[in-house]
Amino acid sequence: MTWWIAHAERALSQDVPAPPERVRDFYVDLDNLNLVHPLIVAVQALSRTETRDGYRQSYRVIDRIPMGPLNLEVRYRARLHVPVHGAVHTEADQFPRVRLRATVTFAPVAAGTRLTERIAIAAPRPLASYTTRAAVQAHAAMLAGIRSYFESS
Repeated sequence: MTWWIAHAERALSQDVPAPPERVRDFYVDLDNLNLVHPLIVAVQALSRTETRDGYRQSYRVIDRIPMGPLNLEVRYRARLHVPVHGAVHTEADQFPRVRLRATVTFAPVAAGTRLTERIAIAAPRPLASYTTRAAVQAHAAMLAGIRSYFESS
């Protein structure tokens, strides 16, 4: 760990009116997240590797990040580790040394599913505050978008 890189952790939750299996299936397909994540403009599946307990999926993602009057296009690789059952683990590595790691759970509740993302964010100190704020806002909007998707279907 270096002083140059700042770290933050956040937890976000949303109750979704659908069974956990449906919400999990929707979440692990990044083509679906393209519909509900406010920054993602394109997703391309790169590879899928079967593992003993599920699979690993890699994607190339393009985000459009608003920075004042400009929109910055950022291309990066995202990976999902999807076991047969249980929590999903995500990784996204962006330039310059921005790293997002998340553990995503899908718990049954009376309303359907409580979708919870526990996000760990690492970014260079000059970008850390903005990166954390933007990631939390985007992921909160994404979870709300997932809820809206299932409310309307």
